[in-house]
Formats: sequence, C-alpha cells, structure tokens
Amino acid sequence: MENSFRFYSNKACEYFPCHKVDNADEFNCMFCYCPLYLLDECGGNYIINSKVKDCSNCLIPHKVAGYDYINNKLIETVYSNK
Repeated sequence: MENSFRFYSNKACEYFPCHKVDNADEFNCMFCYCPLYLLDECGGNYIINSKVKDCSNCLIPHKVAGYDYINNKLIETVYSNK
C-alpha cells in the first residue's frame, strides 16, 4: 500500500518493524503509539503485567486495516459514553 493518511511505513526508524511480522511491507507505522491504550476493552491482544497494560503482542495498530479499526473503536467509545 502506498503512503497515505491511513498507512505509512517508516523504514528509516531504527526499531522498524517494532514487532515480529511476516511481511514488513504491510507494517503500518501510522499509530506508533496506540490511541486505544487507555481503553479497558480495546479489542487488542494485551496482557496485564504488574498492573500495566502490555501490548507488545498486539498488531492491530500496525495492520493495513488498523487505521479504520482504531477510528471505529474511538467513535464507538465516544458515542457509547453519551
């Protein structure tokens, strides 16, 4: 996928890719820090480690469809709290 407002890869980053993946060309760096981190139920693959949310096994923000998933989850969260 070409760089766009939904997807880009920062292959110059010294940590790229920051997770082990099969195809680095499909690794999305758009959300280097996941905006869903503060949600109790983000839908991601996380564990609680010493009372801290550990998201190192989650690839949702780094998938091609991550942008849409995160935005939909944020919209869902905002409207469910009204």
